[in-house]
Amino acid sequence: MTSHDVVAIARRALGTRKVGHAGTLDPMATGVLVLGFGIGTRLLQYITDGDKSYSATVVLGQSTVTDDAEGEVLTTASTEQLAAITDEMIRVELSAMQGVIQQRPSSVSAVKVDGQRAHARVRAGEDVQLPAREVTISQLDVLNIRRTETRIEIDIEVTCSAGTFIRAIARDCGQALGVGGHLSALRRTRVASFTLNPSVTIEQLKSAQFKALTIGEVAALTFPIRDISEEEVLELSFGRSLALSKSMEITAAMAHGQLIALLSNNESYAKPIAVFAAAS
Repeated sequence: MTSHDVVAIARRALGTRKVGHAGTLDPMATGVLVLGFGIGTRLLQYITDGDKSYSATVVLGQSTVTDDAEGEVLTTASTEQLAAITDEMIRVELSAMQGVIQQRPSSVSAVKVDGQRAHARVRAGEDVQLPAREVTISQLDVLNIRRTETRIEIDIEVTCSAGTFIRAIARDCGQALGVGGHLSALRRTRVASFTLNPSVTIEQLKSAQFKALTIGEVAALTFPIRDISEEEVLELSFGRSLALSKSMEITAAMAHGQLIALLSNNESYAKPIAVFAAAS
């Protein structure tokens, strides 16, 4: 199931076309997919930029076209090659990926090349090599290493910046060790402040059996809060700026628990970059 499929389910269940998501999940993946609908879709771009956390299983011994278990196998390592790979070698290679790194996205991905998705170009027979880009992997923990004669499986937990490909971690680890690698399992456990609990299941989504967060609740989880006066609410409703916020980050301007606007500081004032409520 793709992220677009989940959006389509939400549209049917909620009776609106105005539904979006905050970051694509691979079809093989499970876990957190943040959805917004109605006016809430205006907050998705800010949630998309947040850090994400994953649990995953890396397989060493085979490389694939897609860098995951669903793709055609490109190379297979011998039992002798795998036997020469020690646990310490694996930990060293994965540890080297922590921090600010240059990572080449997987070719079979939603990254656009000249206006077309990379995965569409690959399926059309093109050899697509995407340029590396800067990402931050702030945590990469090895939880378990399992071995058979034909493969090595590594369970990992990762916290990273938006735009990081966990499949690329598996691919690059396999390449560095000379045996090939791909991802066999992936679960996203967090997007920004949103975690598996209290996420809803697909079945609950289909039946609309859930209570959605209000935009005020989402703002409180996502941004620093600035409580504003009725006079400031009026100013923002006309698109006017306020005095500088204490936080240099994007700030949620709130009044009586209601999200009024998002503010961004410049040199001399806090400018509204999105207004959600007019003066009453």
